[in-house]
Amino acid sequence: MRPDLQIIQQWIEPNSRVLDLGCGDGTLLHYLKTAKQINEIGLEIDDQNILRCIEHGVNVIEQNLDQGLSNFQTNSFDTVLLTQTLQALSNPDQLVEEMLRIGKNGIVTFPNFGNWKSRIYLSTKGRMPVSKFMPNAWYDTPNIHFCTVKDFDTLCQDRNIKILTRTVVDSQHQGSWAMKAWPNFLGEIAIYHITKN
Repeated sequence: MRPDLQIIQQWIEPNSRVLDLGCGDGTLLHYLKTAKQINEIGLEIDDQNILRCIEHGVNVIEQNLDQGLSNFQTNSFDTVLLTQTLQALSNPDQLVEEMLRIGKNGIVTFPNFGNWKSRIYLSTKGRMPVSKFMPNAWYDTPNIHFCTVKDFDTLCQDRNIKILTRTVVDSQHQGSWAMKAWPNFLGEIAIYHITKN
C-alpha cells in the first residue's frame, strides 16, 4: 500500500461507511474492508481499475466525478476519500463541497505545486516541472488545476470547511518538523482530514 494511504487509514473508524472517489484498483478499500470491516463503495472511471476492484472484492461503481455526486444522499457516508484526484477534476471546489454533503468528513490528498522543487524548476528552467512524482509534460498531464497548500487552506476558509488535521510529506511520504513549520514551501504531498463547520 502507498505510504500516504497508510497515513489516511489511521483516520478511518472501524465498521464505518466509506466512499472512495477515484478509487483506482481498490487497494485502499480492500485493506480497510479486511482490517477495519468498513462498508465500502468506490467510484472509478477506468475499466481496468474497475476490473481490479471486482477482483479484490470491492464494491465499485463506474462514475465520472466531473458529473457530480447527486446520486448519493446527504450524510450517507462517514468518510469520503479523494486521494491524488483533486487536481485532475474540472470543478474541484464543487466536488469538495459535495464530499462534505454526503459524508461526515472527508480526506483529500494532492500534490503541492507550491513546494520548493517546483519553484526552483520553474524559475531555473522556465518550464512546468517534470519529476518522478509528476512525470507528465504540461500538455499530457492529467492535472488541470494546480493547487498549493495555501490554495487549499484558503478554499477551506472561504467555504467554511474545518481542517481536522493537515499533514504534508515529501515524495517518499516522510514528514519533518521543517515541513510542519513551512508546509507550502517544503511539502510535496498534502493530506487533509476535513469536515463541514
